[in-house]
Amino acid sequence: MWFIFSILVMILWGAADLFYKKSANPDEKYSHLKTVVAVGIIMGIHGIFTLFSNNLDYNFKNILIYLPVSSMYILSMAIGYFGLKYLELSISSPIQNSSGIITSILCFFLLHEKLDFISLISIILIGIGLIFLGVIEKNKNNDENANKKYKIGFIAFFIPIIYCIVDSLGTFFDAYYLEISTTPLIGFTEDNLELVANISYEFTFLITAIIALVFLLIKRANTSKETVKTNIFAAIFETIGQFFYVYAMSGNAIIAAPMVSAYCIVSMIFSRVFLKEKLTKKEYFSLALIIIGIIILGIMEAV
Repeated sequence: MWFIFSILVMILWGAADLFYKKSANPDEKYSHLKTVVAVGIIMGIHGIFTLFSNNLDYNFKNILIYLPVSSMYILSMAIGYFGLKYLELSISSPIQNSSGIITSILCFFLLHEKLDFISLISIILIGIGLIFLGVIEKNKNNDENANKKYKIGFIAFFIPIIYCIVDSLGTFFDAYYLEISTTPLIGFTEDNLELVANISYEFTFLITAIIALVFLLIKRANTSKETVKTNIFAAIFETIGQFFYVYAMSGNAIIAAPMVSAYCIVSMIFSRVFLKEKLTKKEYFSLALIIIGIIILGIMEAV
């Protein structure tokens, strides 16, 4: 079953990326906040369901305790939604999935963890791929005939990189919070620590969504029914994917991890089929280096 769950996660998160992109309207100033509202509400509903279905004696102080981690994850996702307004999904998704490279570097320098040779090679591959993509986007921007899309696209190229940095900080903090001997979380057992952390994250996202919704109402930001529907689909796919992810990783992590890490491949396929995005051979080559690096990092993480 873990294999089926892994496939489901790849498809679900790839589909979530597709709907995130469809709802990212560059002409709509607050489209990224509308996505935050949709995802936060759906995640909040899932958190409430998880709380009662597991009969968990949850201490709500954990929302504040886990805030350093939750805030990094939520901020990174909001940044990602914003970047999709100006950058192709085919490029954005693989870059965002490269966050493991920054986490590895943080662990190496700050926690003095060992970095094996294979992981180092994967980091180099991802780094080369990112540099190549940056050069390609820069050349597009410098072209005398470059239109506004490419000029904005070059600036937007750095947004998923910022996403990587912020998301990596969340993962780095998580290593501390999900370690029983060091975690400041309260009212948990050895069996439900991850559950307590995830519920804290989902409730924080719900609170963020409510704040964003109030802001949008004050600004009187109009939203079409189509945008609302698209955002809801994205949020549902994201949340269900997270549900299956836990079971995939608990079944056979050494194989599931690289499979899930490569869900950006599904995003690229969906973007090509449904969004008709077209990339150059150089861009595909750069993305291939990044994806190979991501898969290797996923394998080494599972090991």
